[in-house]
Amino acid sequence: MKAIVINEYGRKEQLQEQEVTKPTPGDGQVLVKQHATSINPIDWKLREGYLKEMVPMEFPLILGWDSAGVVEEVGEGVTDFKVGDRVFTRPQLTNRGTYAEYIVTEADILAHIPENISFNEAASVPLTALTAWQCLFDFADLQEGQKVLVHAGAGGVGVMAIQLAKNAGAYVATTASTKNVEFLQSLGADEVIDYKKENFYDVLEDYDVVLDALGGDIQERSFDVLKDGGTLVSIAQPPSEEKGQEHNVKVGFVFIEPDGDQMRKLAQLMEDGKLKPIIGHTFPFSEQGLKEAHELSETHHAKGKIVIEIG
Repeated sequence: MKAIVINEYGRKEQLQEQEVTKPTPGDGQVLVKQHATSINPIDWKLREGYLKEMVPMEFPLILGWDSAGVVEEVGEGVTDFKVGDRVFTRPQLTNRGTYAEYIVTEADILAHIPENISFNEAASVPLTALTAWQCLFDFADLQEGQKVLVHAGAGGVGVMAIQLAKNAGAYVATTASTKNVEFLQSLGADEVIDYKKENFYDVLEDYDVVLDALGGDIQERSFDVLKDGGTLVSIAQPPSEEKGQEHNVKVGFVFIEPDGDQMRKLAQLMEDGKLKPIIGHTFPFSEQGLKEAHELSETHHAKGKIVIEIG
């Protein structure tokens, strides 16, 4: 099968098209013929070698951890899926990712794609929506009526977090550039702070939860908007435990785990029209397409998700 692989860490030029062995499903697994995948910052961070101590990988390495496609074969013991089913998932973090025509994945982390959702839309959801879910609900225990600040609202995780928080009955503020203010209001954000015009820490206070996707000074200043007993959860870098104690704020860093139950909840929200996938850019499944997609992701200014069409 065709795959885009890297054989060593480095810049986007390391992405190369190769023929690799088509996988076969084992017990409890499913073979998926992929129609789409998407790009996440972890892809190029792994490619560059930034995460090699945290996530050691063997070469050749197929990057990518979003999948949408059709079940082609099921392994022993799989009862919830059959050949021909449209499915999507965030597979396990291995060196056999989703920049490939086929993947094998555990059936218990798969979900059916709702009929009203395309393969491209489905591929844009798993990693970012699971990340937002695990930050807001598993870690921060966000409740109806609470106030949450979502940094970088127009990014992949941001657009999911805003919608999930609104569905949970929270008051949602977010940060964005001028061009994305109306877009984020259309997703349900109650307050959009245009960071080109004002500082979020000058206008917000007494927030229950901050979801930080940026780290650095933004993370540091986020303590200033949290109420006593609030929560700062980051996907960029672990927040200071010491500063958390100083402000009486729960702090933590979330690294997403695949979760089939949560995938099925996300599928239901999409079916009900309560969670809308946001695709900002689409590229072809080719060496050049992946290089251009990585280059765009590395700017940190992609709107919504970057999708790769495979099927």
